[in-house]
Amino acid sequence: MNVQSALKSQYHAALKTLRYAVEKCPDGLWDDPADGAAPFWRVVYHTLFYTHFYLQQDEHSFIPWAGHREEANFMDVIPWDNSRPPKPCNPFTRDELLEYWRVCDDMIDGGVDRLDLSAAQCGFPWYKMPTLEHQIVNIRHVQHHAAALATRLRRNAGISIEWIGRG
Repeated sequence: MNVQSALKSQYHAALKTLRYAVEKCPDGLWDDPADGAAPFWRVVYHTLFYTHFYLQQDEHSFIPWAGHREEANFMDVIPWDNSRPPKPCNPFTRDELLEYWRVCDDMIDGGVDRLDLSAAQCGFPWYKMPTLEHQIVNIRHVQHHAAALATRLRRNAGISIEWIGRG
């Protein structure tokens, strides 16, 4: 197996874990006020947005998803303005985020194939690392949030999410 195949497999596996969490989330947890600035739907959107964003060769290659809502990809604060929370917006529905999930999952193979994995700088100046390492960071980001959402489901609703080892 080559590096591209391994990255594709792990992207698909991490995204499948996220999809299972979305599908199993009870309606009452989807936009629970107890979750503050990071309700379930926003964590899902944040995860998908950055999966999509960082699968590009560089920041200038990114074209937002047609359903994007301004600042919905941020949770607590705007990174370049730590004093301001993101603009409020209506929650995405489960169906909307499953649609975006499909868009992201469908772009994995071609997106990985288009990347120059040997590049010494990933194309996102705020990440000082090679492209290959940056892609591993992006997969870890998906899995981090998928695991956090799975923990919410287990803790708040007794719902478990199966482990996906490879895509």
